Amino acid sequence: MALRGTGTSAAPGWRCWLPRVWALALALILLGPALGAGYVLSFDMVWVPDLALRSDFLGLASGLPRAVPSDAVVAVLDELVPGMVLQKVVLLGCLVAGGIGAARLAPESSLVGQLVAVSVYEWNPFVAERLLIGHWPVLVGYAVLPWVVVGARRWRTEASMPTVLWMLVPLGSLSANSGVATAAALLAFALARHRTRANVTVIALVIAANAPWLVSGLLHASAATTDPAGAGAFALNRDGALPGPVAALGLGGIWNTEVVLPSRDGVLAWLSLVFVLVLAGLGARAWLRRTGRRDVAAFVACWVIGYALAVVTWVAPDLTTWLVGHVPGAGLFRDGARALALCAPLLVTLVAQGAAETWERLPHGVVARTSLGAALVVLPITLMPDAALGLSGRLQPATFPGAYDQARVVVSDQQRRDGESAGDLLVLPLSSYRQPQWNHDHKVLDPMGRFLTPDYVASDRLVVAGEELAGEDPRVIEVSNALAAVTPEARSRGLADLGIGVVVVEHDTPGEAPGLAGKVLLDTTQVSVTRIDDPRVRTVPGGWIGGMTLAWLLYAAAVLVGASSLARSLFCRRRHAGATAKSV
Repeated sequence: MALRGTGTSAAPGWRCWLPRVWALALALILLGPALGAGYVLSFDMVWVPDLALRSDFLGLASGLPRAVPSDAVVAVLDELVPGMVLQKVVLLGCLVAGGIGAARLAPESSLVGQLVAVSVYEWNPFVAERLLIGHWPVLVGYAVLPWVVVGARRWRTEASMPTVLWMLVPLGSLSANSGVATAAALLAFALARHRTRANVTVIALVIAANAPWLVSGLLHASAATTDPAGAGAFALNRDGALPGPVAALGLGGIWNTEVVLPSRDGVLAWLSLVFVLVLAGLGARAWLRRTGRRDVAAFVACWVIGYALAVVTWVAPDLTTWLVGHVPGAGLFRDGARALALCAPLLVTLVAQGAAETWERLPHGVVARTSLGAALVVLPITLMPDAALGLSGRLQPATFPGAYDQARVVVSDQQRRDGESAGDLLVLPLSSYRQPQWNHDHKVLDPMGRFLTPDYVASDRLVVAGEELAGEDPRVIEVSNALAAVTPEARSRGLADLGIGVVVVEHDTPGEAPGLAGKVLLDTTQVSVTRIDDPRVRTVPGGWIGGMTLAWLLYAAAVLVGASSLARSLFCRRRHAGATAKSV
């Protein structure tokens, strides 16, 4: 069979470890300088030294839950692991885990097939572009997918649920898009006829793992809307030289041309696509012969869903525009190319099978077979060479300026003194992305709000291809109206009525920051902090708090069930091993 269970591979000795070592080596080469001291801040990837847990991160903000539950999970984990270290662990861990998981989808008897699977799964346009644009929760979900496929198949065929799924599925659901992809894979491979109880458990796990963003999205559906123009701006796009639907066959086609590598704009992009499609074609017949119909149907269903969701934004932009503008919460899924993660399991399985078939047909000379096998393994890397070393240095760590620390100290002190009446934070100028010199002039979503401790309001308006797209947070519009008042006193009164108690202005960022009346807590060349008098205490509807409490309890329950079951399994194994040793 092309799929294996979650047990130990039958391959002896070094053959077991080589795919794992190769996965680690590729991850180290891919990240390169990103693993150095500092924080990688690239587009949407914003990590700070100590992310404070706050109500907005729990899904109670006024905008759509684009960072739920990922921000809350990070805020909890960085109490145990420093934020800088945690970022490195997450980036390196998801790449290595994804590569090792891909090897488990390859033919068990073919080392070359397993190594090619690792190469193709780790070194492709999807991974490179999502790294650069900063969609790390998407990459975590992408890394989880092959493990979910293997675990779900075992659940269906052996009627024994791998306990690790209780942890993997919530881990793969750190954002709405990755949660849907993880759920689709689990349902496709785990559901079975005449197993009602098991099917109910599968569905319950899906609901629990996705409950935080799902409930928060439903609560915000009537208030937070998405600009319909965003559907076209975020549609599947050309990937360098490859048209969108063609690029999607090789997991490319992101909307943001700024994160497309230069090697994709020439013959290498075509050669890379031809390489994976030819190997997939060579492996298709053998894979169909060795794989059960139920698994074939699951793989194909995932691929069709992923490809269709991506390509529909290209071929039917009017439809996606209508959906985003009229269906509550649909804006969470406007980036259709994210769905291509669902295409990866079938693609890597067929490519690995094709590599195995090619290897078997090679001449039996040791030198020739070794050389050609090695060529198959490294070809994905040589066809996209500028992904190496942190995407040619574009993933370069930065150090936050000292003014950020000063601002955090004065804002935290003010919060402690005023308590609930401290109000929320407003970050100015009202522009979503920064390009500071201290971040090597790389674009990043403004990190100030996350660096400080209160709930915050910051611009969510985007500029894509020169076109400004309206934001989704109605509170930002209210703040903009308050800032348009004639006098500083009137502006401050308007902000106070909206619950704003502290305003931080970043002076090294282009944009307007109107004068305000209030007590200046900090004034440096980079950052100033002003306290607004008598802010109104912002209240959250009791129904929202109750709904999100239930959602988080479900999410935490799934993780705890998995952790306890895994711990119990490890304890039993150790106890059994000890008993065996004594009997011997």
